[in-house]
Amino acid sequence: MSATESLIAVDLSKSFSGTTVVREVDLEVRPGEVLCLLGENGAGKSTVAKMLSGVIKPDTGQMTLGGVPYAPTNPAAAIDAGVGLIHQETNLVRNLSIAENVFLGRQPTKAGRVDMKYMRQEARRNLERLGADLDPDAPVSSLSVAGLQKVEIAKALALDAKFLFLDEPTAALGYEDAEQLFRVVEQLTSEGVGFVFISHRLEEIARIGTRIVVMRDSRRVGDFDRADIEPDALVEAMVDRPIDRVFPDPVSHSNDVILKVEGLTRTGVFENVSFEVHKGEVLGIAGLVGAGRTEVARAIFGAEPIDAGSLELDGRAITVRSTQAAIRAGIALVPEDRKHEGLYLNQSVAENVIGASMKSALTWGLLLSNKINIIVQKAVTSLRLKGEVEQPVGTLSGGNQQKVVIAKWLQTNPKVIIFDEPTRGIDVGAKEAVYELITELAQSGAGVIVISSELPEVLGLSHRVVVLSRGKVTGTLNRSEATQERAMALAVAS
Repeated sequence: MSATESLIAVDLSKSFSGTTVVREVDLEVRPGEVLCLLGENGAGKSTVAKMLSGVIKPDTGQMTLGGVPYAPTNPAAAIDAGVGLIHQETNLVRNLSIAENVFLGRQPTKAGRVDMKYMRQEARRNLERLGADLDPDAPVSSLSVAGLQKVEIAKALALDAKFLFLDEPTAALGYEDAEQLFRVVEQLTSEGVGFVFISHRLEEIARIGTRIVVMRDSRRVGDFDRADIEPDALVEAMVDRPIDRVFPDPVSHSNDVILKVEGLTRTGVFENVSFEVHKGEVLGIAGLVGAGRTEVARAIFGAEPIDAGSLELDGRAITVRSTQAAIRAGIALVPEDRKHEGLYLNQSVAENVIGASMKSALTWGLLLSNKINIIVQKAVTSLRLKGEVEQPVGTLSGGNQQKVVIAKWLQTNPKVIIFDEPTRGIDVGAKEAVYELITELAQSGAGVIVISSELPEVLGLSHRVVVLSRGKVTGTLNRSEATQERAMALAVAS
């Protein structure tokens, strides 16, 4: 393959507020390949992708595309040159339709007017390539997180680009949806499209990748000329240390029930959902995307209404009609959609960490900076957060944003804490810290619920696993009998 056909970056560097996030990185993306970019959160992967796709401008370095200089001043210029980016966090306008978002900023015209018919046809075609049965006229605001991600991917596919950057494209997708995306990628690579694939899921790297480049601490530190590399070798290259085991060994829990969910129903969404969580137990909730997992969690947290059912906390019946009532009762939810539901992106790390627990930093009605500093620094240290406490959360990597959400809820000292996709967008090294944290919370006597699209994560962390299918509980598996095969069989049961 001639280098003159490639997208090439030489000595790319970028700093923000005096902190270097990418340092002298070289990268070559070849037509018809999937180059996998690995690294911990904050290693600089997304920044490299954004520089090459025109989202941000490099401080130093040169880029060429097809052998000629390439220096896009914005994403539109990159798209015109044939380079597109699927963002880790969806960048969609929620009050517009799916079709309008797919063609945002480049609406086709006919006879001097926007050609809505063509937009609908092309949006539907690209959604169908992903196996997504979505109405192009539906407002984006009506979609689930997985639906939003599918629209983001369809938006990129509609570009007919020469090179596509996929930044954690499967983070919000279930197994079948991810497989559908991989089939599309394989088809496009056979047509000569080059991909840069950023993911923390090592099994996906082996499934889809051609080559691997590893970044650590803003630099390129490793290269592998094939993708089927032993996971341990990749992890050590990413974190510069061996990781002995993925999941901590769970400890025994109390027989005392801390949360009882009985007959929880929301018409058309979930029906007659019942389960118990014991003190010190990690209860997993598994199921395919659309099974009702997130909706049940939000109902317990008071974020969505219910039509029937009851809740008991510590043996006492509770009524949770709002999130404030849930917090007062001692329930916390680390949400699936951190960007829109978990954070104030324009506020600092410190302000977000204390956002749900102001009382802990109040003295005579005044916020004391020393108390805030103690709370925030403890959270930053325990979660290995990369970033300054004064910087806006929106400037952090996706994984570090997730850590801030977790830190915020830990300050409320919850009796029950629900983790909905707790490691979405988090690298292998940071996952280890989150898993340890979940285990420590259970050891302290809290009831922990873990919802994840990654079956190994649910099975590895949980004492028991409740499986949902189409809004109903189809079975509960004890740890000794919980296998991926059994869980999946229950997940597809009618």
